[in-house]
This record gives sequence, structure tokens and C-alpha cells, in this order.
Amino acid sequence: MNVVDTLTQYAVQYGLQAAVALGIFIAGVMASRGAGNFAQQALERQTLDPPVRLLLVRVVKIVVMLFTAMIALQTLGVPIAPLIAGVGVAGVGIGLALQGVLSNVMAGLSIIFSKPYKVGEHISLLGVHGDVVVIDIFTTTLMHADRSRVIIPNRKIVGEILHNFGTIRQMHLTIPVSANANLDEALAQVRDVLDRHPSVMKDPVPSVGVASLGESSLAVAIAIEPWTAAAEYSSTQGELNKLILQRFQERGIALPSASLTVRMVNDH
Repeated sequence: MNVVDTLTQYAVQYGLQAAVALGIFIAGVMASRGAGNFAQQALERQTLDPPVRLLLVRVVKIVVMLFTAMIALQTLGVPIAPLIAGVGVAGVGIGLALQGVLSNVMAGLSIIFSKPYKVGEHISLLGVHGDVVVIDIFTTTLMHADRSRVIIPNRKIVGEILHNFGTIRQMHLTIPVSANANLDEALAQVRDVLDRHPSVMKDPVPSVGVASLGESSLAVAIAIEPWTAAAEYSSTQGELNKLILQRFQERGIALPSASLTVRMVNDH
């Protein structure tokens, strides 16, 4: 009977506290979901990137859950101050063990809020380039021109020199022609090819002109710098080279021919 009496005494003494604590925790879970949904609806009306909205919604849920968990533990009679101190000490150890992960998180937050680039833009850094397809807390994912994915840890990005092309890129083509060719005709044909190509942008206006003399006095280099969408950069560049060469052949615009100089040395 002593065991039964003891259990009954504990049930009477702590049962109500446990029930209240459980009710507070359940209410906290429901409040966390409600606060998350409210924050999601409120943030959708703001001009924020999806990763930022997701991060803020998660922070709201975690804060509500931590607050209600502390109230529930205090209801059970658990001292909160030593628990917080213990969590702080454990957090220091975990932080040292996960230093690389935390640095990625902090770098990810910096990227999300400072917005040095956005999804859909073409960037180049650390010797790689591609279209930004995903920005999350830990990594940034690029889609390379060969359709492979380049995943870069965020801590490698922050502090590095980054070239953001945006959504368009400028091509830099050089076409050599013979020094005896009609340059005005050649430039006119190049401009006509650019005007007719659907992937070449009309604004900004393509730049076409004589860049310099070639390697010898027999050649002249024509610089062609049109703009196109970043996703069509590689294909458009190849198409323009082919079309310009065909146009020159049709119009009889001569390309430079290789020359060979032979010197006769008389030893006598």
C-alpha cells in the first residue's frame, strides 16, 4: 500500500502540473503553425526572395516553440536559468564542431539579404560561371552551359570578386578580312546579319567596327560585340560566326590568306 500511496501522492502533486505543461506545449505547437502561416501570408505581400521568406517563417516558428517550451518546463518546476546556461555551453561546443556549417549559414544570410545576385542571373566567380538556379542557406547552385550543376558553398562566395552579368551577355567576336576587301561593305553585311538574327538584342545596340590590323599588313580585324540573353550566349555566338562567314563568301568579301616568306641565303 505504501507504493500505491506514494504513486497516488505524486500523481496528485505533479499530475496537474504535467497536464498543464502538456496543454501549454500543444498550444505552443498550434500557435507556432498559426504564427508561421500568418508570417507567410504577410511576407508574400512583400518584395522578398523565396529563401528569405522561408527563413523568416522558420525563425518565427522556432521562436514561438522555444517560448512555449520554456513556459511548459517552468510549469513543471524545472529551473530555467541553469538550463539556459547549459544550453549556452553546449552551443559553444557545437558551434566549434560545426564551424564550417555555421560559416556557410552566415554567408548565406549575407547573400540573401545583400542580394549580390538573384535567381536567373548569370554570374562568374572562383573560375566557374553559370546561371543561378538555387540560393539557399548553405550553398548556391549554378547551371553551367553544358547543363551540369555547379554547387558552391556560400562561405566561398562572400568576400570574393564576383562578376554578375545579369540576364544578358555581350559577345566579343573578331572576324579577319583581307586588307584589300571593301571595309564599308564588310561592316554593312555584318550589321545586316546582326539585325536579322532573332537572338541579337536591338537595345543595347551592337557595336561593329575595325578593331585593328591583323598579324600582317594583309589582314584587318573587325570587332563585333552584340548582346544576347545569357541562356543563348553560346549558341548565338556559333551561329553568328557561321552566318557572317557565309555572307562574306556570298558577297565576295575576301578573307586573309596565309602567306609564306622564303629567304634564300647564299653562303658563297
